[in-house]
Amino acid sequence: MRYVEPFDRGPGGWYGWRSNAAGPQPLEIRDSAAISRSPWWIDYNHAPPGAGYLHLLYMLNTRGKAGEHHREVAGENRFIQGNFPTDFAGARVSLRLKGELEARGARLLLLCQAVQAEICSGWLLTGQPFEVTREWSEQSAELAPDPPAWTCLGGRHDRTDFYGEIPLETVLHDVNTNIMLVLYPLDIAPMGPFEGDPHRLRPERDYPVWRSRLPEGYVLLDEVCIEFA
Repeated sequence: MRYVEPFDRGPGGWYGWRSNAAGPQPLEIRDSAAISRSPWWIDYNHAPPGAGYLHLLYMLNTRGKAGEHHREVAGENRFIQGNFPTDFAGARVSLRLKGELEARGARLLLLCQAVQAEICSGWLLTGQPFEVTREWSEQSAELAPDPPAWTCLGGRHDRTDFYGEIPLETVLHDVNTNIMLVLYPLDIAPMGPFEGDPHRLRPERDYPVWRSRLPEGYVLLDEVCIEFA
């Protein structure tokens, strides 16, 4: 089975993320490409002792029923409407993309998330990053259940009741929450005098950060293709 989203008829269920408080953010669609631009929100849900901080550029829910507001933001979810499988083990994910990105150490990565027994577990495919180039390119990643190629996000000190680790193979065989394209890792540096452990607080909510140390730019996503094993 093969899922293809060319963004010819809107976002197709894909969206960005403003913040935990504001929720989903519509993607700009231009010339059949979905555009994501900085500044991006800092996702602090996986701060150390979790794997660290993320920018969330593109998100797609793989299961669930969208509310009216979510449909207004992301359009009809063609992945869910098409009843595509949530078994991503062995799948091949291909992207056609370009952009201009001052990455500052971050890489564009695929993230797969699943919930089992009220625990959400996210795994980053850190072994196969996508490269953002100024010209269009087509790149692919293979989703093999090989733990050394992945990084489990875990959760910050006060979110371990929800974010945790489920075995990679279990997650890939049922990615029942969402997939994302994210920038990781981020260099979070408090701006100005600071005392204590910044990872116990929330950047840009509890303290300002040096934005000059974070990724900056834009990415155009022209097509997403998932070939299921």
